[in-house]
Amino acid sequence: MIDQKEVKYIANLASLKLSEDQVKKFSKQLSDILDYIEKLDELKTDNIRPTSYTVPVKNVLRDDVVKDSLDIKKVLKNAPERSNNQFRVPKIMDEEKK
Repeated sequence: MIDQKEVKYIANLASLKLSEDQVKKFSKQLSDILDYIEKLDELKTDNIRPTSYTVPVKNVLRDDVVKDSLDIKKVLKNAPERSNNQFRVPKIMDEEKK
């Protein structure tokens, strides 16, 4: 069973703020999922042939083709902000939370 302390720990790792109701709800839901997985372990699969896919799959990737690069001035022409021939984007990580 996943207890509420573990849910809070995982939420903290993911930088999620959960209410106490959410912590209780997720604790129950995660525990139910693990219980179901344990039930699946009871199935006898010794004579079942392993498969990668349940339906036939065809490779849809194209071959790599070497081409000339795009002109850097054209690429950055409509960039809202740029620095040293690169796109400049807002920070998403806070250095204090290491």
